[in-house]
Amino acid sequence: MIQIHHLNESRSRRITWLLEELGQPYEVLSYQRDPKTRLAPPELKLIHPLGKAPVLTDNGNVFIESGAIIEYLIRQYGGGRFAPAMGTSDYNRYMQFLHYGEGSAMLPILLKLYVSRLGEAGAPLHPRIAIEMQNHLGFLNAELQGRDYFVGSDLTGADVQLSFVAQVAVKGAGRDVRSNPEYPNLARFVDLIDARPAYQRAIARSGA
Repeated sequence: MIQIHHLNESRSRRITWLLEELGQPYEVLSYQRDPKTRLAPPELKLIHPLGKAPVLTDNGNVFIESGAIIEYLIRQYGGGRFAPAMGTSDYNRYMQFLHYGEGSAMLPILLKLYVSRLGEAGAPLHPRIAIEMQNHLGFLNAELQGRDYFVGSDLTGADVQLSFVAQVAVKGAGRDVRSNPEYPNLARFVDLIDARPAYQRAIARSGA
């Protein structure tokens, strides 16, 4: 059976959600961050030496990196769903967004997280980080104009990958202020995700 090594408050939520969309049986092995350092526990290094999540094990193989895990699961269990056909323009768009989600899009988010822990020492970096955040989130918001998903008319692995970025953006912009969100298309995208039965099952199974 597939095992997903799931860390609380982490991007591994995307993998449990995808497994629910695929209807594939899996086991969740949960880990808790150290309350002081916010780092993953050393037990994760017994699964993979980097000690990061998500980690997926299947058929004796160990997979790291969300993009690689998403590609593997869709290729192995998707049955033609959740990815466009190779050789099409949609496939090219799909691959770009799939890798963008953990590449360029995540960098300003991680910088904001780590620099915020520096207190006043990180203040000189705040303006540049804010510009980069607005640049990337504005790009994603524009790419969703007039569409529900980033590629085609149905959910794909690219949407799964970008869900974390969108959720961070909407939360950071003040999601409760629904009348005037900073990124309205990303807010709508997050609402669409939250309403999916598979996403709700993933949360019910391994926590919010």
